[in-house]
Amino acid sequence: MYDQPQAPYPGPTPNYNNHVYTPQPFESDTKNPYEGDSCFAALSAIALRSWISEGGLGGGLGKGGGQTGNPVTLNRSAVYLLLLVTAAAVLLSSLYLMLTRAFTKIIMHITLVLTIILNIGICIYYWITKYYSGAIIFTIIALLSVVSYFGFRSRIPLASLLFQVVMDVSKHHMSVYAVAFSALLLTAALSVWYTFTVIATYAKWTPGAPGCGNSGCSSGKVAGLIFFETFSYVWTSQVIGNVALATLAGGPYGCWYYFGPRSAGQMPKNPTISAFGRASTLSLGSISFGSLIVTILEMIRLILNAAAQNANADGHPVEACLACCAACFVGILENLVEYFNRYAYIEIALYGKAYIPAAKDTWRLFKDRGIDALVNDSLVGMTLMWGAYAIGLLSSLFAFLYLKIAGPSFNADGSYTAPLLLFSFFIGMVCANTLGSAIEAGVSTIFVGLGEDPHILAIRAPELFALIAQVYPHVTQGVPQ
Repeated sequence: MYDQPQAPYPGPTPNYNNHVYTPQPFESDTKNPYEGDSCFAALSAIALRSWISEGGLGGGLGKGGGQTGNPVTLNRSAVYLLLLVTAAAVLLSSLYLMLTRAFTKIIMHITLVLTIILNIGICIYYWITKYYSGAIIFTIIALLSVVSYFGFRSRIPLASLLFQVVMDVSKHHMSVYAVAFSALLLTAALSVWYTFTVIATYAKWTPGAPGCGNSGCSSGKVAGLIFFETFSYVWTSQVIGNVALATLAGGPYGCWYYFGPRSAGQMPKNPTISAFGRASTLSLGSISFGSLIVTILEMIRLILNAAAQNANADGHPVEACLACCAACFVGILENLVEYFNRYAYIEIALYGKAYIPAAKDTWRLFKDRGIDALVNDSLVGMTLMWGAYAIGLLSSLFAFLYLKIAGPSFNADGSYTAPLLLFSFFIGMVCANTLGSAIEAGVSTIFVGLGEDPHILAIRAPELFALIAQVYPHVTQGVPQ
């Protein structure tokens, strides 16, 4: 198996006499996905200005500095805390990836078992709390996860092999980490900006708040503004992640698959920069459109979940069950669209297709080996998901310890502990998922390459191709055109 840390391209110098990879010209699709973001920026500026004028700044870092500032509202100490949480999440994400590379199969087995235990635990909890609609749904999920365990377990060798290959490719292409960390920092900065914009919105437009003034404040306005801010945040973060995905697929991973290492002399110069240029200009409209679909579905799901919780709290089990089932259906649809879009973006990045042709070819790929792709990505995704959960929990623990030790003035009565722990968990998960998406991008890119042009890898790296064929022969057969 591929257990050694050496470079994953043991084959001879590529011979492209039998096949010449010629990327097709990219079709321009430069719609501006950020037209609504100017409204978000303006709203954020108004809310933050009012919040700062009411004492939103002040405070410092550590025990001495944290106890200064306005004791009523959040101050600069909260900014420092969230920045420290972000830095800790970045470090923990990097350590988790290195740990997973060293013990890939073991960690995949553990995360597979943990996923089954989690599904069973949620099922039992819902039955105990008499939340019957959720209990029925998770009973089905738990049964399916138990039944599918042996099928998933048999696919671990291929998933772990591709994971190790991608990790080793990334060691020889440091631009992978540059793209991942750039997306990570942008997402983290956006998360902090969104967090304080929501806080400032509450402070300015909540009836009775110091910044409210004489009129124009209502709970409905607060709910509407926060909905808009959340929509903008989710959409923008989706676009950032998908641009990074297209950059990695069309840059280091795609070029490694089709042209080999730099030492072979076939790889284009600056592949990552070129791929980013295409993803952020020519393909930006398609990426933004796909991200918008996922964002709309995400917002619908959040609304349905809130409706289910309200109906359940008001003693209306039928309405709660219907809303829960609708939210579950929308969530499934959202996951399917997001999963489909990821492969469509890879087709766009590798072959210069427009969105519709890429979607058609993605559908053709799924019809031939959709289960293979789903299981393979599920194993890698579960491994990274549990890492993200762990990093989110550790980020919350870090924030809790900071609040206990520093004792900032704004949290003297502990009223901000729960929101800050929640936001810390959220930031930790987002940071881990953003960094992990770089590895998922590589695994999916190699899978697409094996589906479209398996003979390229057979010519360029016969030993690696033989390992993959030995583990799972069907993957090495090209998808019928």
